[in-house]
Amino acid sequence: MIPGRPSKYNGVLSMRMYDIIEKKKNGEQLTPDEISFFVRGYTDGTIPDYQASALCMAICFRGMTDGEIYVLTDCMMHSGQTVDLSSLGDLSVDKHSTGGVGDKTTLIVAPIAASLGAKVSKMSGRGLGHTGGTVDKLSSIPGFKTSLSEEEFLEQVNRVGIAVIGQTADLTPADKKLYALRDVTATVDSIPLIASSVMCKKLAVGSRSVVLDVKVGSGAFLKTPEEAEKLARCMVGIGKNSGRRMAALITDMDEPLGDNVGNVLEVKEAVSVLRDGKEGNLKKVCVALASQMVSLSLGIPLCQAEIKVRDAVSSGLAYEKMKDWIAAQGGDVSYIEDTSKLASAKYQVPVLSEKEGFILSTDALKVGTAAALLGAGRISKETAIDYSAGIVLAKQTGDYVKKGDVLCTLHTSDESRIAQAREMFLSSVSFGDEKPAEKPLIYKSIT
Repeated sequence: MIPGRPSKYNGVLSMRMYDIIEKKKNGEQLTPDEISFFVRGYTDGTIPDYQASALCMAICFRGMTDGEIYVLTDCMMHSGQTVDLSSLGDLSVDKHSTGGVGDKTTLIVAPIAASLGAKVSKMSGRGLGHTGGTVDKLSSIPGFKTSLSEEEFLEQVNRVGIAVIGQTADLTPADKKLYALRDVTATVDSIPLIASSVMCKKLAVGSRSVVLDVKVGSGAFLKTPEEAEKLARCMVGIGKNSGRRMAALITDMDEPLGDNVGNVLEVKEAVSVLRDGKEGNLKKVCVALASQMVSLSLGIPLCQAEIKVRDAVSSGLAYEKMKDWIAAQGGDVSYIEDTSKLASAKYQVPVLSEKEGFILSTDALKVGTAAALLGAGRISKETAIDYSAGIVLAKQTGDYVKKGDVLCTLHTSDESRIAQAREMFLSSVSFGDEKPAEKPLIYKSIT
């Protein structure tokens, strides 16, 4: 790793955080020095949480210019060490999702891309708000290590083709602190904060190519395709200005991706896609993302990459790579080969439909909230996760349901959580007399 270097922006020691908050509250543009002062101060602890959260809230309401976002990203990237992946040449590739409900795509696309020769080097986060985190999902596999030394990380990427680690104290420490703070201060859904948080990690890890999955809909932080496109173009621009190959897909998150929501449950579904070829929206999104990763890293046309991706799944090549990856990071592969061995919730309660008709929609935000209520997500920074908690959907949008049919099964280790989660889930499902028109799964590709 390359030690964090002093920012090219020279913070003025006499600055006051109060003045910076006031300036952004009034909609003014912050200077590079002011942004650097904030990032340095929050990282070293001289700026307290309450002032950092006040600035984040001001940014949520007032926004930032492209220049401010680029400086914020640069300062956070250089708040700690960076990884030198130059030894991998053009093969290194990273993928990031802006967060959704049931989004276990990394568990699927990373082994697909690696099985075809790409070198997937990724730093992932924990759960944020109502969404799940890749690190939490991987941590539910017994023995899996989400922390690796620099030597272990690079050796594993070279040998296995994949290494996925959690954020460390040395890599983007400013973002690590802000990431946790935003989770509990209602400052998650801000394009400048999302873009800088995502891209500082992507740039710090050093992959030559980056593929972004920008979610849009009720279960995403961005609710309209226009907002999602704005974020996607912002992040692609940051990456290209830093010399990276970039691509972004804008994908639907009005309803959960796949059938399972919750850490262990999502690991099981990811295995099912690669081992059993499970079809559905989850597989379609993963094929599209993995194809972009392979196209960028191997330098081949997208159509050729997609053929290779589908073959890697159908042949079992990607599944074997998944097992290699899990084993390389200390995970017990027997839990992948037999997912029934993974943690199982003490209480598994079916939720029956109180209405009859076609399912018009399943609000992903409410489903994610229900899963969090069951113990699958965090209420505060210190909250412990119940890895077995979550929801397994039995019906999807467009299905016809009769009264008494099972809509889903709630999984939790705490019986007292069931009633509130059940009501939240039931409120997520809307019914109608006619089957709804099919919505696009992938709205746009930006390269």
